[in-house]
Amino acid sequence: MASAPGLTSRFGRLWARFDGPGRLAGVDLARGLAVLGMLAAHLLDTEDFVVRDPSSWLDVVNGRSSILFAVLAGVSISLVTGGTRPVVGPRRARAAARLALRGALLWAIGMLLVLTGVPVYVILPAYALLFALSLPFLGMRSRGLFLTAGALAVVMPWVQPVLDAAPIWSGRSGEDIAAMLGWHYPFPVWIAFLLVGMGLGRLELRLLPEQAMIMLGGGALMLAGYGLAIVTAPAVAADPYLSAVLTADAHSAGLWEVIGSGGFAIATIGLCLLLCRTPLRWVAVPLRAVGSMPLTAYVVQLLVWALVALILLGDTSDLWGIRALDLFAPLTLAIVIGCTVWALTVGRGPLETVIDAVVRLVVGRDAVGRDAVGRDAVGRDAESPGTRGG
Repeated sequence: MASAPGLTSRFGRLWARFDGPGRLAGVDLARGLAVLGMLAAHLLDTEDFVVRDPSSWLDVVNGRSSILFAVLAGVSISLVTGGTRPVVGPRRARAAARLALRGALLWAIGMLLVLTGVPVYVILPAYALLFALSLPFLGMRSRGLFLTAGALAVVMPWVQPVLDAAPIWSGRSGEDIAAMLGWHYPFPVWIAFLLVGMGLGRLELRLLPEQAMIMLGGGALMLAGYGLAIVTAPAVAADPYLSAVLTADAHSAGLWEVIGSGGFAIATIGLCLLLCRTPLRWVAVPLRAVGSMPLTAYVVQLLVWALVALILLGDTSDLWGIRALDLFAPLTLAIVIGCTVWALTVGRGPLETVIDAVVRLVVGRDAVGRDAVGRDAVGRDAESPGTRGG
């Protein structure tokens, strides 16, 4: 009985960290949804999305989950570099060093996951590059970030097919280079997702008008992108180059995917922020717990996949074999329960804790006060399907 006050006090501190005023529950919820989308994209065989066929709606996870992660990574980067007031001077230099080192650690973890042979396009190497590319933009405010993201979103899909056709991707060495660069999530296009997320993170995300604007703005972009994809499809079908550019197909890096799926990610973040103003905030605690440690959840699901496939199938690369084992439901349930218990009894996710400890050891503590929302920022990721994406 004597230990009860201590346990109560510890639980109170952990709950305050998880649900305190310094944490944006809606951002965690969006991350949790992205993790579940990643799991579904990895482990379920989904049909092509057809609006009039509800049985195909699960296809929404393909491609959009990874883009949601990229946008959320940008949100988190802004939150840990000053939020609405970007850091400057020596504080910015320290923040940049921390982000660069986190990116390097993520790249190393990503390459270890690639070596497991699991048939997933591991997103961590791409994230590492995106973090490095974000460094020159740390001092920008939301307007500049949105304008830069918009320019890249419109221009780079026209360049991407030319880059994809480069001889460097040929042969076995080309596959290795693609894995190291995370080219399934090509950074020339995907930097737009990160920058728009950074722009969102420079807004006052706790205000109702801002949250509503984010949801409505993202919804408008989503309708525009997917609508234009439908309208232009017949006209570009006969031209391989235009078909590669003017498409909303998942993982295409096409113009309409960038606008439509980018808008979907923005709208999802806005909706999650709004939902967490309601009692659904409490119902969503398990999803928010997953979203509080997405790097751990991502890595664990791939390692479990590799272990189960190796034991039961003798081959970690057997995609259809692992899907036939119906691993999605038990693995998802285990991750949700495990993350919830960990968040409420231990706190920060284990991998997030290790990365932060290494960064503090090498670079030092944050240059700005740590925002509970973004402190695990640089460990987000994911996805796959088709045969490998997400």
